[in-house]
Amino acid sequence: MEPVVTVGLDGSPESMAAARWAADEAERRKVALRLLHAWPMLAPEPARIPAEIDQNYWANRLVHHAQAELRARHPGLVIVGNLVADDAQSALLKAASESELTVLGSLGLTPAESYFLGSVSTAVVARAEQPVVLVRSSARGTAPSPARGGVVVALKLHGPCDDLLAFAFAAAAGRGVPLQAVCGRSLPIHARTPWGVDHEVTKEITDDARQRLGQVLRPWRERFPDVELAEGVRLESPAEAVVRAAEGAELLVVGRRKHRPALAPRLGPVTQAALHHARCPVAVVPHD
Repeated sequence: MEPVVTVGLDGSPESMAAARWAADEAERRKVALRLLHAWPMLAPEPARIPAEIDQNYWANRLVHHAQAELRARHPGLVIVGNLVADDAQSALLKAASESELTVLGSLGLTPAESYFLGSVSTAVVARAEQPVVLVRSSARGTAPSPARGGVVVALKLHGPCDDLLAFAFAAAAGRGVPLQAVCGRSLPIHARTPWGVDHEVTKEITDDARQRLGQVLRPWRERFPDVELAEGVRLESPAEAVVRAAEGAELLVVGRRKHRPALAPRLGPVTQAALHHARCPVAVVPHD
């Protein structure tokens, strides 16, 4: 199958914000955009039937309206409408396995603070084998305003992270924006004293994290010499560090392990925090 970016459409303003973001990304990657709408009650396409008795009328209208808007914005982009007679979760997971990237809309409960993740979004983010991006809409249902702060990637510094860094560096390079690599370290109990924190301990922790971060990033600096890279070690919980670093960012990139212990949640605490609290689009990249 030809490379494609897939976006899920459900008729909401959030899904249209995601579609606009996905169209920009597909054009940047020079691949086709697929607009996917899944509905279990979808009927086989009739040859000719009046709109008032066509049970697929609203599904077709939804996709056609999205195509029309996006083609006006991106006249050179190949945009394909895809109606699927299946539940949204199954259809999106299948589409994700065939796509370079899957993009979903996400509804903020308030203008600023958090995501509302439904069961479909959660399942797709947690199970897809390829990266998934969640895009927030503003309160009026429009796409987020252009961001100022480039791309941020969250790193743990233990275990492989090549897939995560490859995505983050390529995203920054494709946009021509800086990349900030962030690592959060919670302070151990012995670093705390009655009068504050032990600066010798915090210095040791910071120096160790910076050394490891530099080692992890060194080969990627060489592969992407044109990407302006900043390294940040923050002495706070990794989840808090990542959410703070993403303020004003254009894109936040976090990882998800493909293989986790049987009883462990599919999404780790940093990814959960990013999805619930980061204001910018969040890319979740599965890795080993």
